Amino acid sequence: MLSEQKYGEFLEKIYKKTGLNLNHYKEKQMKRRIDSLVQKYNKNTYEDYYNLISGNRELFDEFMDKVTINVSEFFRNPDRWEVLKKEIIPILRQYNKGKLKVWSAACSTGQEPYSLAMLLTNLEIPHEILATDLDKKVLSKAKEGKYDLKELSGIPEIYHQYLIKEKDQFRINPSIKTNITFKEHNLLTSDYPKGFDLILCRNVLIYFKEEIKKEIYSQFNQSLNRGGVLFVGSTEQIFFPQKLGFKSIQTFFYQKIE
Repeated sequence: MLSEQKYGEFLEKIYKKTGLNLNHYKEKQMKRRIDSLVQKYNKNTYEDYYNLISGNRELFDEFMDKVTINVSEFFRNPDRWEVLKKEIIPILRQYNKGKLKVWSAACSTGQEPYSLAMLLTNLEIPHEILATDLDKKVLSKAKEGKYDLKELSGIPEIYHQYLIKEKDQFRINPSIKTNITFKEHNLLTSDYPKGFDLILCRNVLIYFKEEIKKEIYSQFNQSLNRGGVLFVGSTEQIFFPQKLGFKSIQTFFYQKIE
């Protein structure tokens, strides 16, 4: 039986090493993920597992991938992207007819910001996108912008023009990448950038404790311009959004209250 006390000590070591406070995540889900890794390598204690990964970059990267939930796909929940295109973007254009400023928070391996750039480019809307994540490894893949065919299955045919085939992979066209800046950012500890018309943070906050989610939503509110919109994931509906400075304008879309 793994010790509860030693689990707390393990989280403290991870925090000192990475700045990632895993106590802010839902405990049962997080502990289950970590325990599965401890058992995978036949370790009897959290200390033994920590000693293993702290001296092995590949195993430490595996740990970070497991606890930071790096899962993404192009145009995830396509019906919501249609709402974004046909209803939300016209609302944003009422407030800003110039260059739209967008933040894709917790962007993982880049599918979300690239999806957004394809959509806005196709609509001929000038834009700049900040794409952030706390995991340097996934940011590196995102910046590279290369994906296997199976990873591209969600991309509608109209956007295939933005893909360049290279051997057995596809590369995102440089014309799409030019308006995206990838940057390291920790939603729990980093300062929040300001001045955005649209923020996407999807299928990430479901893993956080309620009080932490509320704090992050409030920070997003402060990062939005007048009339700005927050786009959340399909499992992350905000209850009582007005308490956080938002109003619901569509399912999973919340506009900053003026």
